[in-house]
Amino acid sequence: MNSTSGIILAISLIIIMFGMGLSLTLSDFKRVVSYPKAMIIGLICQMLLLPIIGYFIAISLSLSPTTAIGIMLLAACPGGPTSNMLTYLAKGDLALSVSLTAVSSIISILTIPFIVQFALEEFSNESMAITVDAITMIKQLLVIVIIPVGIGMLIKSKFEAFANKMEKPVKIASAIIFILVIIGVTISVKDVFMSYLSEAGLPAILLNVSTMTIGFLMAVLFKLTRPQAISISIETGIQNGTLAITLATIALNNAEYSIVPAIYGLLMFITATVIIFIRLIHLFCHFLSNQYFRPLDP
Repeated sequence: MNSTSGIILAISLIIIMFGMGLSLTLSDFKRVVSYPKAMIIGLICQMLLLPIIGYFIAISLSLSPTTAIGIMLLAACPGGPTSNMLTYLAKGDLALSVSLTAVSSIISILTIPFIVQFALEEFSNESMAITVDAITMIKQLLVIVIIPVGIGMLIKSKFEAFANKMEKPVKIASAIIFILVIIGVTISVKDVFMSYLSEAGLPAILLNVSTMTIGFLMAVLFKLTRPQAISISIETGIQNGTLAITLATIALNNAEYSIVPAIYGLLMFITATVIIFIRLIHLFCHFLSNQYFRPLDP
């Protein structure tokens, strides 16, 4: 991708993160203290288990350097606004989802450079070896993630009525932008996309399904509620693909690293749709049982 594409990607992500900021308040961060158990488990799944699972998928499948680095780049990214939308549709704990997205986005500013540097050292061959300037990447993340979120939160606190009015249109715009970004990546690397699809499809599905499953099981293991388990599952398995694509293009200057996040962005909606469908069927059956199969009076 050329510099113009990189600028367009950055602007796209800034709009998406600004939209996320419009839906956040300081209370979303305070839930770390109010609901520490669910938050800690969710953050462990996102910030620790997700990169570890990504690493083991990369080495167990003997992926090419480009695909392996793409998997690790994706695994290093936090959840995004999409995870909040899917949590809402799946009847999960939306407040927990929003809080996890907000807190993990802050923490990832520090963790992404080191995870990406590890991936480059672990999987790059000599001909493609590059290093990450951690300070530069942190600055880039501040500009494209933290500052837009902060501006959105500021507008929310000062002009709540306006923020509430703009929240839905910006979310719709964000979804459209995300789809356009994936289409743009596909077109820009169309010469190699199909060859990567056969290799990257399986690890992308494995990363998505395994992390969602482990997130859910961790929540069940620690006796969280079902809505909390759904939120942690989605937050662990649905990553900010736009951020991964933007970092691949701008920070690493290699559009091929963005192929895995693009493929993942397409596949994650399929698995999320299945989960939402199952959840809605469960709720519908529960409703029917309460309506028509009430226990007999003694």
